[in-house]
Amino acid sequence: MAGMMTLPWRLPSTRTLVFGGVAVVVAVLLAGGVYLWSAARQEQMEQAWAAVSAQAHAATAPDATAAARTEAGAAVEAFLAQYPSAPDAGEAAYVLGNLRFAAAQYPGARAAYEIAGQRATAPTIRMLARFGSARAWEAEGDFARAAESLEALLRDLKPTQFAYEEALFDLARAQELSGKKEAAAETYRRLLKDVPAARNAEEAKIRLASLASIR
Repeated sequence: MAGMMTLPWRLPSTRTLVFGGVAVVVAVLLAGGVYLWSAARQEQMEQAWAAVSAQAHAATAPDATAAARTEAGAAVEAFLAQYPSAPDAGEAAYVLGNLRFAAAQYPGARAAYEIAGQRATAPTIRMLARFGSARAWEAEGDFARAAESLEALLRDLKPTQFAYEEALFDLARAQELSGKKEAAAETYRRLLKDVPAARNAEEAKIRLASLASIR
């Protein structure tokens, strides 16, 4: 018709509009389904960890039996196998390390502590895992490896941090047990200098006096 403007593009057909609308609806439904699945999965992981952590806590009580620790360890292992990407996976690995340590399974404890150090989101859990690994070396009688682990840990700690004192004292003990008496004495002196009000101050002084008498 004369006088009508010719559009430079073609208007979409009714069929195209219908298919486009259906595609949008499907996309929205899919996104909603994924969200609901993810939320349900998260809730499932949280409930599973709550039950497992309660069992593990009971198994670390002083009067807990070896069988209870074994069962709790198996439950934590099953949780990690089922939910390897769970937010609590790092904490679960640390708990598993403690259970294995209590059962004198020191290599297995170190393996669990290593996973905790890599996966835990909380800095405190990562630090405690490194502590646990060093103490597992010491429990096995490998005092040199224990000292190495503690020296590496201390490089990341400041005297004002709560773990600094404990790490220094553990290091001095590992050095002493490995026969490095001079290094142990120096570490005890460092402890008394850096943390004058240390809880282990009196014991450190006793150990220093004992080492001096050996010379």
